[in-house]
Amino acid sequence: MPAVAEIPEQVRARAARVRLAAFDVDGTLTDGRLWFDGDGRESKAYHIHDGLGLKLLQDHGVEVAWITARESPSARARARDLGIRHVYTGVKDKRDCLQALCTKLGVGLDATAWMGDDLADLCLFAHVGLAVAPANRHDWLRGQVHWTTAARGGEGAVRELCDLILEQQGHRDTLLQRYGAP
Repeated sequence: MPAVAEIPEQVRARAARVRLAAFDVDGTLTDGRLWFDGDGRESKAYHIHDGLGLKLLQDHGVEVAWITARESPSARARARDLGIRHVYTGVKDKRDCLQALCTKLGVGLDATAWMGDDLADLCLFAHVGLAVAPANRHDWLRGQVHWTTAARGGEGAVRELCDLILEQQGHRDTLLQRYGAP
């Protein structure tokens, strides 16, 4: 993650307010490639750093959700592995899905972060408190998000957002001590 001083103050202030971090899957949690075996079964790779970041958010009271337009057994399996309760696959309208989740959780869109990488995510960026894209986002998203991570989707971009939220909410030092820093 870039040094906090390199991240605009406006982005840091938005991260401090996040109570729900929601993510697209393909191109954000993965590198965007889809692998199919001879029987048509899908396979994707997920970065281990992203997984820990998502667990740490949950441990510190930030709800985590995955919302993807693709029907994805792979995403459901990885989310189960991480204990993510809010997983929506095969979603036709991401904005309606996220709004319904916010209502269910009692969290405003202004306290929600959304990370996505392509045109299907535009419908959310203008409505959430913190709009983020990975470095490999589609070029047409330039200027549509509050922050673009240094890492690419599937290569630690999600962890950058998780770390930003955790740091801005005052958990960095506690986490470093928890994992053995002097």
